[in-house]
Amino acid sequence: MPLDKSGTKASVGRNISELMHSEKKYPQRQAIAIALDVKRRAAREKGGKDKKK
Repeated sequence: MPLDKSGTKASVGRNISELMHSEKKYPQRQAIAIALDVKRRAAREKGGKDKKK
């Protein structure tokens, strides 16, 4: 279950869907938290900071 390491909205949505429909079947809130964490880590690796509102 490799997740997309991109920070786009589409990749976050795909990651959430992948986590919810994988063998482990993560709950929706946990899948969202994991997907957003992947997005933040990808932004840091790219050299920028994730936008905080």
